[in-house]
Amino acid sequence: MISIKIICVGKLKEPFYTDAANEYAKRFGGYCKLDVTEVPEHRLPDKPSDVQITLALEKESAAVEAKIPQAHAVYALCVEGREMTSPELAGLLADHAGSGDSRLCFIIGGSYGLHDAIKRKANYLLSMSKMTFPHNLARVILLEQLYRAFKINEGGKYHK
Repeated sequence: MISIKIICVGKLKEPFYTDAANEYAKRFGGYCKLDVTEVPEHRLPDKPSDVQITLALEKESAAVEAKIPQAHAVYALCVEGREMTSPELAGLLADHAGSGDSRLCFIIGGSYGLHDAIKRKANYLLSMSKMTFPHNLARVILLEQLYRAFKINEGGKYHK
């Protein structure tokens, strides 16, 4: 069975994000072993300087790196990553499962994204869209797309 770890910078605070994330996580039972890990988002002032942002990203990076499991294919979600369709994501999951490389780790940054060190450590850079989303919504979207990918691979009707 495929194993998916999602490392998120920051906690879900709004109940509508939490409810949506929990609903998708519940649906993963028969498809994969899912582990969602949160690391603290570094608090910044309302108008942080570039130096403050860089220092915050470095601290978050250390916390994220400590949670990345060994022997996992690491996907960093970032704007400069590769965009893919839902069927392409399904194919990617199928390829991993078929090759025996069935342990995946997805990393979602905080409000200011991910430090370059995490992007360099990743095996793949993945972009959800050219649009900007709140990082809390990005978690829900990733969970939904992974669930959709499993349904595509089983030939389910959910994708339509």
